[in-house]
Amino acid sequence: MLLVLSAHPGPSAAVTLICIVLGIGAGLAPWRIAVIGFAILLGQFSVGLSNDWLDAERDFHAGRADKPVARGWISVSAVRNAAFVAGAAGIAATGVLGGPATLAHALFIASGWTYNLWLKRTALSVLPYLVGFSALPAVVTLAQSAPKLPLPWVVAAGALLGVAAHFANALPDLDDDRLTGVVGLPHRLGAQTSGIVTFAALAGATTLVVSGPSLSGTGEPPGVLAWIAFGVESLIVVVGIVLAVTRPPARPLFRLLILGALVAVASVALSGTQLTAS
Repeated sequence: MLLVLSAHPGPSAAVTLICIVLGIGAGLAPWRIAVIGFAILLGQFSVGLSNDWLDAERDFHAGRADKPVARGWISVSAVRNAAFVAGAAGIAATGVLGGPATLAHALFIASGWTYNLWLKRTALSVLPYLVGFSALPAVVTLAQSAPKLPLPWVVAAGALLGVAAHFANALPDLDDDRLTGVVGLPHRLGAQTSGIVTFAALAGATTLVVSGPSLSGTGEPPGVLAWIAFGVESLIVVVGIVLAVTRPPARPLFRLLILGALVAVASVALSGTQLTAS
């Protein structure tokens, strides 16, 4: 149980659910969807565990009550070892789906580890999220029986969701991070600007989800479902930006972003939007 709490279960489950919904939308066989869900969850656990392992000392000095390793409830070595095991197991599980999907998942995991090891303390902290979430849709499309790369608009939408995820995920810990010397891009921009960037990126991803298929010539003009999703997303974006400008409530903003991401992905899946070229 303590290892699960150290694995950032909330964000891990959200990313896993997004991949499962994408898999359904891509028409993958049920067993492939199950493998993707299992592998992605392990990979995300690996990234979360590596974060708590590498930040153990900083979290202790910041008094992070939500971190079992910082409270001394579990050893740093146990979290470290579990991070390596979960990462290796996640990549191995994806191997059942073929080499291309495995490489895409390995890139996704490596991006998270690169963030934890180094880039989270720099102005380039958004880069691992940009790269990792760009690769995420490819894990799904390359897991098809006939592997294909996702369309450019799908990759771009994933990248924008990654940007939004980075800023929203950093918001709750800005003050604690500064105290321990972690100064990434959100810390440099400040809470208000980071909140605005979060929902501006979500708005960009939503626009691509609605317009991408028709602009790329792989789908019909947006239907009723797409416009309903766009309306819901617009409301989420407006509420998020208003909250960010008036008083950034960090954790609610992150939950709002997760809701927006799920709405976007669900609209893609339910509308039967094509993710790859024919």
